[in-house]
Parts: sequence; structure tokens; C-alpha cells
Amino acid sequence: MVKSHVIEGAKLNTQITPLGNLSDRAKGVTLVLTAGIFWSFAGLAVRLIEFANEWQILFYRSTSLMAFLAVYFLLFKRGRIIATFRDCGWIGFIAGLSLGIAFCAWIHALTHTTVANALFLLSTSPFFAALLGWWILSERVSASLIWFIALASSGVGVMVAEGYQLGTLLGTIMGIIAAFGFGIFAVLLRKGRTTDLVPAVFWAGFCATIISTIVISLSSATFEITGRDFSLCALMGIFQVGLGLVIFTRGAKYLPAAEITLLSLTEIVLGPVWVWLAIGEVPGVLTIVGGFIVMSAITGQAYLTLRKTG
Repeated sequence: MVKSHVIEGAKLNTQITPLGNLSDRAKGVTLVLTAGIFWSFAGLAVRLIEFANEWQILFYRSTSLMAFLAVYFLLFKRGRIIATFRDCGWIGFIAGLSLGIAFCAWIHALTHTTVANALFLLSTSPFFAALLGWWILSERVSASLIWFIALASSGVGVMVAEGYQLGTLLGTIMGIIAAFGFGIFAVLLRKGRTTDLVPAVFWAGFCATIISTIVISLSSATFEITGRDFSLCALMGIFQVGLGLVIFTRGAKYLPAAEITLLSLTEIVLGPVWVWLAIGEVPGVLTIVGGFIVMSAITGQAYLTLRKTG
């Protein structure tokens, strides 16, 4: 029995050993909140980059993501790598394509609108996930979940109120595409939850690599960046995006699509905290107030989810 348990843990199947004593819903909450924490370091990493532009960051982050997942598959899926990709099928590929497009749209939104606009638009992803989950998966969305999603979005609105601007149509469209793409990704993870959909993350990195390669090749930019910037991009690809998405993919097995996108908004709340602690960029009063509102919504939904397991 012990030997079998160790082997299963080494293979990283759905029974994640450190969370083995938790209910499925508790596992989902823990994993998705953890994924949001990993993602929240993006802002700090980008602040520390000296010269690389957005598309160079996307290219090297995406290639590092694919390299990280290649090692992951070699370590934990050796002998079954092709089968793992085949098993996730079209769901994994389309999920990865949606996430890859979301990566690129997000970068484009940041370059064609304010960061505040982009963050506010990204916070609408739970609404898209709720609608798509109801339509594609027939997942019932409770009144409390809708209320907490609205509360979280209002909190993000408070956070970015000072920096939000109108009239940036292209950036707004790209921000909506990013939120919609992430919503599709979350819903398809739920649809294919009986299979290992980590390959979808690889497809996302592949898609983003192809698009960023085309953009860089057609622009005046080059692929050459400094060693410091490359190291930061690699860390983002491996830990901030890569490990975070692997954890999120596993947490998505246990919770509705709308709920996992809501809980992952910890990314938006914690991002300014790391920047403040690391480089002394003090968040404004509205950022603190809005962050408190968002965390209240996330905490409330997490509490209701865990209470249902009791």
C-alpha cells in the first residue's frame, strides 16, 4: 500500500499527496488560490526587466514555459508523453490555443491601453467563465457566486479608478479578448477534467511563441536581450506562469469554471503587494481599498465552498 501510494504521487495523478486528506472542493480552493499567488509575481518581474519589450518578454517567457513542461513530461510522463497529448485531444489543444491567444492579447492590451484598463478588463473573466460554463457544461451558477464575482469586479474597479481611461478602443478590445480567452481555457479544463490537461499549457506556450516570433520578425525589434532580462523571463516562464498553470490545471478539476476564475483573482490583489515590498512602490489608498474588497469576495466564496464540504 505504501509503495503504491508513493508511485502514484510520483506520477502526479489527480490525488495530490500533500492534499490527500482534504475534500475535493478544499483541494480545488487550495490549488487555485496557490496558482493566483504564483501569477501575482508577474508585475514585479516585469518591473525588474530593464530593456526587453513586451513581445520579447512574451517570446522568452513562452519558450521557457515550453522547456519547463518538456522537463516535466520527461520526469513524470516518460514513456507516455505522446499518449498524454493524445488523451487530452482537441479539448487540450483548443484550451491551449485560447490561453495562448489570451497571453498575446494581454500583452497587446498593455501596450495599447493603461495597465489599469487592462487589469479591470481581465477581472471580467469570471463572468465569461460563468456564461460559458452554463452554456457548454450546464454548470449552475449560484446567486452567491454571481454576487461575489460582481463584488470582486467592483473592487478591481476601485483599485484602478485613478488610472482608468476611456477612448482606448484597441486596447479595450484586446483586454476583453484576453479575459474571454482565459474564460474559455477555464471552461475547457472543466470539460476535460477526467484527463490530464497539462499539455494544454504546453500548447498555450507554443501558440504564444509563434505569434510573438511573427510580431518581432515583422517589427524593428530583435530577439537579442540582456542576460538579466532573459533570466527574469525564464523565471516567469518556469515558476510564475509554468508552475502556476500546472497547479491551476489540477485545481480546475474540482470547482466550477466561474469559481476558479474568481479565486484566481488573488493575482490582481497580491501583485501590487510584491512590488511594494521588493522595490518600495507604495500602493495608493484606492488600490488598498479595492484590494480589500476583492479579497473579501474571494474569502467569502472560498468559505462558502469549504462549508459545503462539511
